[in-house]
Amino acid sequence: MSDLYNVTSSPHVRSKMSTDKIMLCVIIALLPATVFGIYNFGPRALAVIVVTIASCFVSEFLYNKIAHKKQTVGDLSCIVTGLLLALNLSSTIPFWIAIVGGAFAIVVVKMLFGGLGQNFMNPALGARCFLLLAFTGPMTSFATIPLDGTTSATPLSYLANGGLYDNTMAMFTGRIAGTIGETSVIAILIGAIFLIAMGIIDLRIPGTYIVTFAIFVILFGGHLTSGDLVQFVVQELCGGGLMLGAFFMATDYVTSPITPRGKIIYGIICGCLLGIFRLFGASAEGCSYSIIFANVLVPLIERFTVPKPFGKGGEK
Repeated sequence: MSDLYNVTSSPHVRSKMSTDKIMLCVIIALLPATVFGIYNFGPRALAVIVVTIASCFVSEFLYNKIAHKKQTVGDLSCIVTGLLLALNLSSTIPFWIAIVGGAFAIVVVKMLFGGLGQNFMNPALGARCFLLLAFTGPMTSFATIPLDGTTSATPLSYLANGGLYDNTMAMFTGRIAGTIGETSVIAILIGAIFLIAMGIIDLRIPGTYIVTFAIFVILFGGHLTSGDLVQFVVQELCGGGLMLGAFFMATDYVTSPITPRGKIIYGIICGCLLGIFRLFGASAEGCSYSIIFANVLVPLIERFTVPKPFGKGGEK
């Protein structure tokens, strides 16, 4: 009998993908955007990335030491948080602000709520929103492309003021002002394709997010431009942190729904919120806020989208 049955605790179906392997895949997927960001903004971008990752790593290590908890830095989640946060920062940001952001992401957003799996919002986005509120000036100052030691506005600023950016292809390839990792749509899509191919993410959340936002802009964005609406929509899709957020942060396992219908509803909420923030808000951007507000709604979304058990009115 013992040879036929092996009674263990759940889960009974296990995946070969461990947490550290998933995080390693995410790091690999972020490399194209990271490398392009360093190429785009120079050694200063590399320094910001290193400092931010180090801040996250040290913060988690010290927190576990002080709280007498098992060390969790080996699961690489703090590295992913640091890299994502760095890619959402300007290359001109003072290093001390990057250090504060990394510590806030790990200690306040992640560890104080119980660590990986317990945080209610994406740590990197939570830290970015905190830095935007606390240090608005440095967080919205971006280096010009090509680099000349000065700062300039992002293409989204042109769109928010009713105009069109003069080079849509530059927005797609990434040779524009912005944060380190958000400018190149091509580099982000390369990483996203890798994650999809590895089965780390699917298209439900990012696809619904992007399509919903595009529809929202078509329906309500005409009042912002007297030019070509199609070009306006394309530039809104290529500009800012939409692509990076949709594929790498909205899909965070911990803070996004696990049910198929829930993922679609979540993506629609993200897209609508981004549309409201960009088209009717005071800021040209809004991707970070759209995702963290949707993160807060995830428990409610899952409550109404969990499939009913067999025999309780569910599908047979």
